Amino acid sequence: MSSRDHHDTAYGSPASGSAPMLGRGTVHHARLRPTRHAFNYPTYFLLLPMRQLRSQPDAALARNRFALVSFHDRDHGDGRTDALAWLEELLAREGIREADGEIWLQCYPRVLGYAFKPVSFWYCHRRDGSLAAIVVEVNNTFGERHCYLLAGDIAWGRELQATKVFHVSPFCRVEGRYRFRFLRTRRDRVERTVVSIDHDDDSGPLLRTSVSGDLEPFTPGGARRAFFGMPLMTLGIIARIHWHALRLWIKRVPWHRKPSPPAAFTSR
Repeated sequence: MSSRDHHDTAYGSPASGSAPMLGRGTVHHARLRPTRHAFNYPTYFLLLPMRQLRSQPDAALARNRFALVSFHDRDHGDGRTDALAWLEELLAREGIREADGEIWLQCYPRVLGYAFKPVSFWYCHRRDGSLAAIVVEVNNTFGERHCYLLAGDIAWGRELQATKVFHVSPFCRVEGRYRFRFLRTRRDRVERTVVSIDHDDDSGPLLRTSVSGDLEPFTPGGARRAFFGMPLMTLGIIARIHWHALRLWIKRVPWHRKPSPPAAFTSR
């Protein structure tokens, strides 16, 4: 985490009823062993108030239709045309009834109709704005998806943990745990989000990953600037995954066969 993040003022999420937002920032990833391998890439993402959009659709956001930058519900959850309904059913099934405030979804958009979303985050708030749960939605390059439900004593800035049960990379066994930390800050009137995900295997810390970005209201002009700044962002994500996989293979990092996906779609 950068020194900038330490000096920002933490404040949690935007007030319920806010409009969709666009984040512009950086993805950082570092492998610590058996050989160090790290990279940083610019990125942009969406932050959407899903309950607000249910009652008041935003004309600026291309939803379930083609655009340079768009959002499609079926890219999330069980693939239905109402992703929020799936999320609310999940919370009800897990007995999380206090998430009666806004539900924000942080995700990558479709770019020119194409989507690959390695990870998305559902922030489920109580009516007073505090966090009731976070759902971390993970996709791998085999077309599989798994969700980690973080609930209980959670808060912005607090480390949250989940046992790893889902295959993501052939260079990591399905073992160990994830350590998550979520921050929302404001500095000089600029809102910022930081998500860090560390993976520890049975031998200790293995991977460190973060996604951070400054937030701005989502507008057609902002979406165009984001697109033309990175017109092939989604294809770039796929290309970089395979490029770095090749580099790890050249470095002779051990390769592990893909196991069967977990029987349960969600782990808590």
